[in-house]
Amino acid sequence: MGRKSDGRERLLEAAAALLAQRPYSSIGVAEICAVAGVQKGSFYYFFPSKQALALAVIDEHWVWQRSEWLKALEAPGTLQERLHSLFVATSDIQVASLTGSGSVTGCLFGNLALELSSQDEPVRERLQGIFEEQIDLVEHAIREGVDAGEVAVIDPREAARSIVAQLEGLVLFAKLFNDPGQIDRLWQNSLSLLGLATPAAV
Repeated sequence: MGRKSDGRERLLEAAAALLAQRPYSSIGVAEICAVAGVQKGSFYYFFPSKQALALAVIDEHWVWQRSEWLKALEAPGTLQERLHSLFVATSDIQVASLTGSGSVTGCLFGNLALELSSQDEPVRERLQGIFEEQIDLVEHAIREGVDAGEVAVIDPREAARSIVAQLEGLVLFAKLFNDPGQIDRLWQNSLSLLGLATPAAV
């Protein structure tokens, strides 16, 4: 097997790559080890189960995705411009996926939620927590927009929940139609959730 210092990272990378291509249930420990170049017998040195590996992949992906969301939502500009940056960043990820693999992979969290939410309680709870954190980030941006007089929203929390749900739905559409353009075309609809009439100029 590879050095102990990098075996865990290689397993994480291999699992993430496989989960971008196929359902969790179709991927076995042996295949993950083969892709990672780690002996199957050493897998359990790093992770007690495939579930534990999946949770680690989820956490690592959220660390990266959260930084991308913060980059968009905390950038200078109006609320509309910052939300548009979030949508553009999301679209760019799917475009890169299409260019690299020939297909839109969708959202890791959404894919796993659809497959495992009724079967795996620890995974469901972790995904639920991440979606709540996403809502927190968008809610904070909306409250800033309200304070700046850019929007008049009665319930920023519910508005944020709607934005996150719409964004997740758009990524699902992009995967279904293998077309990242779905995200761009439905941006206008997302603005209506905040009572904004026109998309931000980019």
